[in-house]
Amino acid sequence: MLLTLGPLKCPYSMSTTQTKMTSTYQLNALDVSYNGWNNYETWNVALWINNSEGLYHLAQECGCYEEFVNSLPKNAKTRDGVKYNDPKVNVVQINSDVFDF
Repeated sequence: MLLTLGPLKCPYSMSTTQTKMTSTYQLNALDVSYNGWNNYETWNVALWINNSEGLYHLAQECGCYEEFVNSLPKNAKTRDGVKYNDPKVNVVQINSDVFDF
């Protein structure tokens, strides 16, 4: 006997809303603790620069993170809410890993 099922329907509806963000802090200069990055802020900024075509091309034109930040509107943020000029962003790591064209 062959059993045929129609289209499957999910009885649950899911929605996700992020209401607050967590941060990690670098406790040691040699500590690489967030997905291979020094902290969440550095990882998030690198993620957006590397995965947003417009930001990536702007980064190539600027050549270094400091010029990149200066070319953005004051207090510009990633879509996750991290400010590009956040003092927790490890500029040395961003320059060596993201701006190494």
